Amino acid sequence: TIKDGLPSENIISLRPDSSGVLWIGTATGLAFLDSSGQIRTTPENLAPLRESILEMAEDKNGFLWLATANHILRVSREKLLNGSAGEDDFREFGLPDGLESTEGVKRNRSVATDSAGRIWFSLGRGISMVDVNRLKTDSIPALVQIQTVSADGTAVELQDNFRISSARQRLTFKYAGLSLSTPERVKFRYRLDSFDKGWSEPTAAREAVYTNLSPGLYSFHVIASNSDGIWNSGETVIRFEIEPMFWQTWWFRGLGIIFFALAIIALYRLRLHRVTQRLNARFEERLAERTRIAQELHDSLLQGFVSVSMQLNVAVDNVPADLPSKGQLSRILELMSQVTAEGRHTLRGLRTTKNVDAGHLEQSFAAISQDFTAQKQANFRVIVEGAPRILRALTRDEVYHIGREALLNAYRHSKAKQIEIVVEYNAKNLRVRVRDDGCGIDQNVLQAGREGHWGLIGMRERAEKIGARLKVLSRVGGGTEIELFVPQHIAFEKQSSNRRFGWFSRSSPRKHGSPNSPKGAK
Repeated sequence: TIKDGLPSENIISLRPDSSGVLWIGTATGLAFLDSSGQIRTTPENLAPLRESILEMAEDKNGFLWLATANHILRVSREKLLNGSAGEDDFREFGLPDGLESTEGVKRNRSVATDSAGRIWFSLGRGISMVDVNRLKTDSIPALVQIQTVSADGTAVELQDNFRISSARQRLTFKYAGLSLSTPERVKFRYRLDSFDKGWSEPTAAREAVYTNLSPGLYSFHVIASNSDGIWNSGETVIRFEIEPMFWQTWWFRGLGIIFFALAIIALYRLRLHRVTQRLNARFEERLAERTRIAQELHDSLLQGFVSVSMQLNVAVDNVPADLPSKGQLSRILELMSQVTAEGRHTLRGLRTTKNVDAGHLEQSFAAISQDFTAQKQANFRVIVEGAPRILRALTRDEVYHIGREALLNAYRHSKAKQIEIVVEYNAKNLRVRVRDDGCGIDQNVLQAGREGHWGLIGMRERAEKIGARLKVLSRVGGGTEIELFVPQHIAFEKQSSNRRFGWFSRSSPRKHGSPNSPKGAK
């Protein structure tokens, strides 16, 4: 049954061979009973052996002869037994071999072997016989020849290393096999190097067609088999080249890549230009707003403080020196003077753009120490590293305010003996560092800020507005360092060919001393 391994339960013929193996012909293929008592079937890739096996016989050379519904076959018995039979191990016989018909009949002993070793077939149109003693097993291999090559139906001159334009979409190779016995049974295999991974399946077709081949060098190989299935060892080869169209050449693709890169750069620069214009517009708006606020504070609040301070000064002068309120009024007058001075410092910070030189940011930082006359005990210096470059207006203003706020905090709160600011110009960014050796900042204040104070928060907001990065490093008793990184495309103006700072040396930093720095600070 099928459960036992048979291809079909419809058994048509049974035939033992000379070694005792029982061959079983069924309605859907051939099987055999091996020496272990197990039923095995033939390989599935042998399609003719999957037909209805009507009868079979064995010749003296170890071949099985089979009659199916539509074929007369000879197959190697040993290859079937060890499961290695392939298409090259069986031979199909037909009308060109002298048979009157290839249609087997369902009849007992329709295939038989006589005492002389000849194989007799009872077929649909009569009886045929094969004399295996005279059957040639060493037939001459077929020769193959490439006859024509055409591109889109136009014949190509048949020569080695010919060329075809890639505008041709369909390439056809026509070939023929030369066999003196039965040329109708000649089969072919072909392969196109640089395109096919291996040989094609055996085919009786005498042409091979390829479409849409890419530019490059190719070799077309073809081999043939004779009527006995013997493949010739010599390949017929023809070489050719598909010439590229101009848009497929390496130089055109290289130019395309270059143009694409230039387009990306142009879009980037356009985007950067627009962003810069928006930043400059915002800067002008903020500058106008700060100027307006500074004018209003100067004309109202600050002038009011000055007027009150003057009147209070007159009143204090008129108070007798022996009155207790004289000292209190004097302290109030001193406090008002301090508030007025800080107000002026704030107003000066609101209108610093005119004080920040486009090419000398470090000089503007050096002048800041003049605003802190009460903290003259701190040694202050400005260090410049690299060749100075022209800064963008908005960047220059924001960097100045961040640096000024950092210095103001250092003077007012750090109790430092040494304060310095380092301005570093390099190819990748503008780097500004403000550091002191003061008391440092508590970590809670560093993260959340101090109640009523907005210095650190304001610096971070200003840095974020211009796309810069701000770092604050500090520990209690260990001083503070504030570091600002501004990318070069945000920090610097585009340099023209006639204005280059490459003349400046970067071998040694420059130092600007504060005019108010004590102890001979440089």
